[in-house]
Amino acid sequence: MENTSLTEPIDLGAAAERVARLAEGVDDARLDDPTPCPEYAVRELLGHLTGLGVAFCDAARKQVGPTTGTPPGSSRPVLADDWRAALPKVLDELAAAWREPGAWEGDTQAGGIDLPAAVMGRIALDELLIHGWDLARATGQAYEVSEEELRVSEALLTPTDDASDDGFFGPVVAVPDGAPLLDRVIGLSGRRPDWHPA
Repeated sequence: MENTSLTEPIDLGAAAERVARLAEGVDDARLDDPTPCPEYAVRELLGHLTGLGVAFCDAARKQVGPTTGTPPGSSRPVLADDWRAALPKVLDELAAAWREPGAWEGDTQAGGIDLPAAVMGRIALDELLIHGWDLARATGQAYEVSEEELRVSEALLTPTDDASDDGFFGPVVAVPDGAPLLDRVIGLSGRRPDWHPA
């Protein structure tokens, strides 16, 4: 992924593949473990990733309906029995959908919110990046993200001058000056970069 401007298409393939690899590394014994999302155990986080994958795939294709119109917090995510097969497929379809002609043009919807498609695609990337970190941290797996991906999330999550510090996912967490870019982005997402399971 080379482009971090606010309007041109970007490729979500690396982020989708990363989340799929992390999911493959999840032991069934850890499905009830906590995650950096206080309301989600690992199983709910995996269910949420599946649901957002479907929603943002439909958003790319402008297939507005129940999958794109439902706010993310309206119900607790349920992890399907076939999640190990279903989640990688959903993630592949998500990346492919945002490569289709017209995916980044016009307006679309996800989470019940209408936005320009170019913004929605960046939100999709950010969701994969942040929740990928959640999954990695909760299950003790390594997590490496390119600077280009992090810059997209940083630009998306940084509060504007006239905005509060509430952020997309929660109040911004301050990190020390000189902290790695990943830690800064995680802090902007409302998470503590030093979070570990208790």
